Amino acid sequence: MDYRPIHAQTEENHMARTIAVANQKGGVGKTTTVINLGVALARMKKKVLLVDMDPQGSLAAGLGLEPESLDLTIYNALLTPEMPISRVIRPYQAYIDLIPANIDLSSAEIELIAEIRRELILRHILEPLGSWYDFILIDCPPSLGLLTANSLCASQEVLIPLQCEYFAMRGIRLLLSTIDKIKTRLNPELRILGILPTMYSTGTIHAREVVEEMRAVFGDQVFDIVIQKSIRFPEATVASQAMLDYAAKHQGALAYQALAQRVVGSESATAPGA
Repeated sequence: MDYRPIHAQTEENHMARTIAVANQKGGVGKTTTVINLGVALARMKKKVLLVDMDPQGSLAAGLGLEPESLDLTIYNALLTPEMPISRVIRPYQAYIDLIPANIDLSSAEIELIAEIRRELILRHILEPLGSWYDFILIDCPPSLGLLTANSLCASQEVLIPLQCEYFAMRGIRLLLSTIDKIKTRLNPELRILGILPTMYSTGTIHAREVVEEMRAVFGDQVFDIVIQKSIRFPEATVASQAMLDYAAKHQGALAYQALAQRVVGSESATAPGA
């Protein structure tokens, strides 16, 4: 397939919707959500940039790259603002580009600590790309440190994958408090796009009760789309594919397609429910 730079196809005076996918708890499906939502949006012919802000480099690895072999990553862009951002953008497939990360990024929090307005560095880096894309999806690290703060300051919206377990419910309060502080002090445009129940164990009373409590506490902020737990997700990761490419008719693929429709604003989104 011929690849043309995405920005060459985008209209002027157009600004991307930037969405941070965040939760300080690891293993809740952040990277899986970024990859599959990105691919689903691309299938709707939306131009998408995926940005990895996790030093583990799971996003790059999940798309078939070897993070440790990459010479230029988001780390270089953060530490060298004068470098053209186009140098760290890599094409993935039609309508999707990637800014990868690797373990180098783990030192960025220390190296940036003396910078003025250090929480806004990523925002300034991504601003020139706003007219290139329809959506920018940021994969946040499993922490509430400077990298996550940068991601939230660079975004208009936050999507929160929340594992269907009681301990995950307890941890979300701290994340919501962080989002509120960022909104108050640094990014007044920030809002919660929604809470996405993930790793739902079909047929278990516990998972059903957790989803019910999510909806009782957070109301319509919780998507009625539920991402079920399935061995097919790690299988797709091993194959370096999105679930939508690996098993297009799987419940998980259908759920992410429905999520993309909901994010875009379609009224026709339907998905497997809890």
